Amino acid sequence: MGISRTKAGSVFTVGALGLTIAALAYPAMLGVENTATSPDRIIANTPYGPLTEADRDFVAKVRAAGLWEHPLGLLAMKRGTSPEMKEAGKHLVVGHGRLDITCRRIAPELNITLPNQASPQQQFVASVDASTGKEFDSLAANIMRVTHGQIFPVIAKVRANTRNTLVRQLADQANDTVLDHITVLEKTGLVNHEQVNQQQTSPPKMPKEQTTPPPPQPGSPILTLNIPKGLEDLQTNAPSAPSPPPAAG
Repeated sequence: MGISRTKAGSVFTVGALGLTIAALAYPAMLGVENTATSPDRIIANTPYGPLTEADRDFVAKVRAAGLWEHPLGLLAMKRGTSPEMKEAGKHLVVGHGRLDITCRRIAPELNITLPNQASPQQQFVASVDASTGKEFDSLAANIMRVTHGQIFPVIAKVRANTRNTLVRQLADQANDTVLDHITVLEKTGLVNHEQVNQQQTSPPKMPKEQTTPPPPQPGSPILTLNIPKGLEDLQTNAPSAPSPPPAAG
């Protein structure tokens, strides 16, 4: 039985989209993997509880994720072709802006150096920016849905294992933020669930240097992921930026 030109075109489009997402989203996913050499090793005893390599890694990776997801959200707000896509962009910007506030607040408390740019394999926003119209919407929505689905178990593992109250607080906020972002991305109607599920559960292995955010240059100012005026009170599932809990006694 033959296949119509229309159906053939649809199959080709979905296949091409899958290849593009694989090329762009897979590397982005790797940036949220745990790259600590000994995740459970305690590297510091802080007033908020012991800090492990995995805890330190998590704080840095939450910050690094925002360094590319926040700009992509701004692009979606500006270039999205539907109200749902623009709304998803707002949630990405606000969610990562709020997470960034928390990361920048707790990092000095825990003596953690935050990156000022994403890992090498996460710097693909320019590639998405090169697309236009519905192609931009589809690429952005599916890439973000892959990465957010993949980070869920990472957050859960940190939340379950950490004994540091500040890291636990960040994990709670990150979990709420990711769930909110998954929800708004799926409301665009553009998520290819079959392709997304396959890619978020089968990431390739890459060298650690390709998945680790580079350290900032000495003396360089810390980049701030600003929340645009008018969006400060956007309602999401994530809290704004809770105050640090009392130090563990």
